[in-house]
Amino acid sequence: MANSVYSINKGINKSIEFKGLKAQYIWYMGGCLVGLLVLFAILYIAGVNAFVCLGVIGIAAAFSISYVFKLSKKYGEHGLMKQFARRNIPALIKCKDRSVFIKS
Repeated sequence: MANSVYSINKGINKSIEFKGLKAQYIWYMGGCLVGLLVLFAILYIAGVNAFVCLGVIGIAAAFSISYVFKLSKKYGEHGLMKQFARRNIPALIKCKDRSVFIKS
């Protein structure tokens, strides 16, 4: 069996990139894989046929991997966090009392 060497860091002060996944998307991929492992265990313990379990997990894995890669490509390193932050900014601020602007 041949040894495989994977380069992870691309340089100083750059985020980690592995197989095209950047920064936090590596963690998202790991979370998806752990979730799929738990789902397989639940299905297997529930008595579902092993081949059916593998089919469900295979389809879910294909969907989750493609979705994480799509997010990584669309938003890049920090874009998804910026998108979540943008949702928390209010569209407008209403202030019906002028005491906020008057110094006491």
